[in-house]
Amino acid sequence: MIIPVLDIMNGIAVSGKSGQRESYNPLETVFHPSSDPYKIANALKNAGARRIYIADLDAIENKTPNHHIIKKISQKIPVMLDSGVSNVYKAKKALEVAEKVIIATETLKSMDELDNILNSYDKDRYIISIDIKDNKIFSKHLDINIETVIKKMKELNPSEIILLDISRVGTEKGVNPILIKKFLKLNSSLIIGGGIRIKDIKELEKLGLNKFLVGTALHTNRLPLHF
Repeated sequence: MIIPVLDIMNGIAVSGKSGQRESYNPLETVFHPSSDPYKIANALKNAGARRIYIADLDAIENKTPNHHIIKKISQKIPVMLDSGVSNVYKAKKALEVAEKVIIATETLKSMDELDNILNSYDKDRYIISIDIKDNKIFSKHLDINIETVIKKMKELNPSEIILLDISRVGTEKGVNPILIKKFLKLNSSLIIGGGIRIKDIKELEKLGLNKFLVGTALHTNRLPLHF
């Protein structure tokens, strides 16, 4: 399943590469002539998308979140929301506007806080995002290695885990199969993101993986929504 990616900043859909948010520009997509996130999301649903991944870049940077837009989108299509959740309060606020909320290593303040968030509400409404940059765990607060994170995921056993290679986002340079294989031992359903191409999907499907976050390649029509 292809899960479309939509980044929102200052109320519009934007695009960029490798997480360099200061250089993001309004999104140009084959799905709609404007950069209006609601109209794009609605067009994606009409094209057959079953869920959508939204990164609220303002919320992630501790600015005013785009909750009103995201809630409106959620009424059209199920939303997986990354809004920079770092504590229970922010998690509950995010759950008010999205079907599922992403807890990302980028903004998570501690592993104890992760436990607190997962214990605060229905665990299945949370998705843990393991953010990778230059083959290391990417985080503003955590000093932790990949092996330790895998051990923690085994312990928590979330229903879904996103493995997001931020350094490959928007590049279409392909995935890192060596990294991905390290996570195949987990029982959680893996969602792979960052640089994905058609040939990557075909190879990853052989490993039993079938959920992929796709942004740039989808919006530029270099990768179809359906195979």
